[in-house]
Amino acid sequence: MAVLVTGGAGYIGSHMVLALTDRGEDVVVLDNLVTGFDWAIDGRARFEHGNAADIDRVRAIVEQYGVSEIVHFAGSIVVPESVVDPLKYYANNTAASRNLIEAAIRSGVKHFIFSSTAAVYGMTGLAPVVEETPLQPLSPYGRSKLMTEWMLADVAAAHPLTYGVLRYFNVAGADPGKRSGQSTPQATHLIKVACQVALGQREKMDIFGTDYETEDGTGVRDYIHVSDLIAAHVLLLDYLRAGGDSTTLNAAYGQGYSVRQVVDTVRLVTGVDIRADEAPRRPGDPAAITATGERIRAKLGWTPQHDDLREIVETAYTWERHLMTRNR
Repeated sequence: MAVLVTGGAGYIGSHMVLALTDRGEDVVVLDNLVTGFDWAIDGRARFEHGNAADIDRVRAIVEQYGVSEIVHFAGSIVVPESVVDPLKYYANNTAASRNLIEAAIRSGVKHFIFSSTAAVYGMTGLAPVVEETPLQPLSPYGRSKLMTEWMLADVAAAHPLTYGVLRYFNVAGADPGKRSGQSTPQATHLIKVACQVALGQREKMDIFGTDYETEDGTGVRDYIHVSDLIAAHVLLLDYLRAGGDSTTLNAAYGQGYSVRQVVDTVRLVTGVDIRADEAPRRPGDPAAITATGERIRAKLGWTPQHDDLREIVETAYTWERHLMTRNR
């Protein structure tokens, strides 16, 4: 049986493909390559160019390869963009996921793993969230993801499908073996942007909001290394295969870092005094969003191996330098 990875040519999806193929899984990637890169797909996986919203195409792939599980990464992820173009997010995230779930049900797929987001919590204050924290997303991005969570719960109650939802916090870093990383040139991820400034690819970066009720006035986030996040996906897949019930878990370390702390760490790692200008807050950004991470550790036996901001920055910076060489 095969695992279908949607968005497997993207940042996080490509790392999932690596993890699955590393342990001998039969993997099929479905990606429209709008934001992903075909060269990022591990050669041991089969690649199908297409859209996860195409029900007939997905059903044909499931039948052709004997897909028994779907891991769904495909979607749009930029919070400020979702505020100015909400319909794009409801199309790419909510509507596309709805079609993919229908294709899964009609094709007899057993398990479905969905990449959700900490943005479903909204403005939570400064305390770490838990899975029971009220869900009040501030942006169309967060709402588009929450709607998919609701759909999965409703569908699983009506059909023989079990699902796992991981609510991501701030994913960063790259595969330590330099096989994949965040490759979108104009990505908005803080650590990637800071590394690009250090390498002279951008003149400067902006710190959006310096008047939050945090220790240094800048936003605080729970940064998680992409390799640890993917390890959680693999454990979740094994949990569902072993008969585990549908579950929703926060994927986080339980340690928050401010924007200024991240910038200082990038300066330390790279030896470059990067320019970081202060700018107004962005719409849809909470002051802080961290999680305890207790439930995912207890339920899946997840033990992070890269829980260190400096290591996260080092792998991200190494990947950016690798991209400069690769793209020449």
